[in-house]
Formats: sequence, C-alpha cells, structure tokens
Amino acid sequence: MSDAPEVRPPVVTPVRVVIALCLIAPFVAMLWVGSYAKVDPTFIGIPFFYWYQMLWVLISTALTMTAYQLWQRDQRARRGGSR
Repeated sequence: MSDAPEVRPPVVTPVRVVIALCLIAPFVAMLWVGSYAKVDPTFIGIPFFYWYQMLWVLISTALTMTAYQLWQRDQRARRGGSR
C-alpha cells in the first residue's frame, strides 16, 4: 500500500461554474420583475411582459441542455474517460 495520498480533482472547476451560471441565469432573469414589467415594446401585438417570459422558456431550455452536456463531459473526464 502506498503512503501517498490519493489525488482528487478539485470540486469547483471553471466548467462547474459555467454550469451553475447556466442554471441560475433564468431564475435571476425572472426574479428581476422590474426589468420586464412593462407593455412596450410589443411584438406582433403581444405586450413585452408576456413575450419576454416566453422567450426565457426557450433560453432556459437551451441553457439547461448546455449545462447537462457540460456536466456529462465533466463526469466522463473525472472517471478517466471510461465510456
């Protein structure tokens, strides 16, 4: 048995910070109501308040998919590339 301690990768990495930002961004955008609580500009007759929120549904989907892909890549790298 070796006396050398096991070397483990750090828990907080730049990739994990990006993953966290991808997942937190939609919450921050929706909680900051003052930024989108208005009628103008309208888009095809839809007030800003509504189309901004619907746009964030699409943005949130893209960010969640990105976070998932980054997480999968990070986990593969931590396992040493198996799979």
